[in-house]
Amino acid sequence: MANVSIGGQAVMEGVMLRFRDWLSIAVRTPKGEIIVETRKWWSLSKKKWQKKPLIRGFFILLETLVNGIKALNFSTKTIVEEEGEELPSWTLILSLVLALGFGLLLFVFLPHGISLLLNKLGISGDLNSFSFHFWDGVSKFIIFILYILGISLLPEIKRVFEYHGAEHKTIHAFENQEKLTPQNIKKFSRLHPRCGTSFLLFVLALSIILFTIVVPLFFKIFPVENFWLRHLIAVGLKIILMVPISGLAYEAIKLASQKENTWWCKLLCLPGLFFQLLTTKEPDEKQIEVAVAALENLLERGNYAG
Repeated sequence: MANVSIGGQAVMEGVMLRFRDWLSIAVRTPKGEIIVETRKWWSLSKKKWQKKPLIRGFFILLETLVNGIKALNFSTKTIVEEEGEELPSWTLILSLVLALGFGLLLFVFLPHGISLLLNKLGISGDLNSFSFHFWDGVSKFIIFILYILGISLLPEIKRVFEYHGAEHKTIHAFENQEKLTPQNIKKFSRLHPRCGTSFLLFVLALSIILFTIVVPLFFKIFPVENFWLRHLIAVGLKIILMVPISGLAYEAIKLASQKENTWWCKLLCLPGLFFQLLTTKEPDEKQIEVAVAALENLLERGNYAG
């Protein structure tokens, strides 16, 4: 089982799972029927160099965003019209641009602005100090918590979190070679070390370290006197640094999946598992049935010989 890696995400009233070059989306319609669509994983990693360690993480992140939005698009359309037709391609591009823009605003510009305000209040150091980037990281952390708590108040999102739990439990059962029945699956944990929540926390920790090193070093080599230009360049550097940060975070998650039974890996994964208490909820049997439908169709298309 060590060479078999299943990943995925929750969607509206359903689950999307990935195995090898395929993904499967299972959605329960308002009439109670489970609709499953299996399709090829849309990939950017077509060159050998794009699949190299420390590089592949960034491309996989972009692939995951695109495939995830397409899966959400399909699930929403299925629920509203009970049809598998998707919205026009321009809506997918617009959704991706808006998601990236919102993410940059919430987790790059806003935390940087908070650190700048704390500097003016005398709480934080300047742009070249560790404290500036430490408070930047703390701000991201707090914003992330408030964001999750805020959206979890929405009934639709609460159900998405329940399907997220169903996804994790089903993957756990598969990895432990259990028969995929709701009764067997319910006994497994809804927390999983390879979850994207853990990935986000690795990104947060690595960003504090790299920003503290790279930003001051850049301005030492290329001095910039103008205050606003310095901070604009600093924000630009943070966006560019997301490429190596996502690469490092992906390798950390990959390592966690291979060494998850070691004590040091369990310790490293604890923060991510803790935050999954917020992003996952206990699913009911009907939600687990949807996750099982996605997994069984996926394994069949991926030619898995158990």
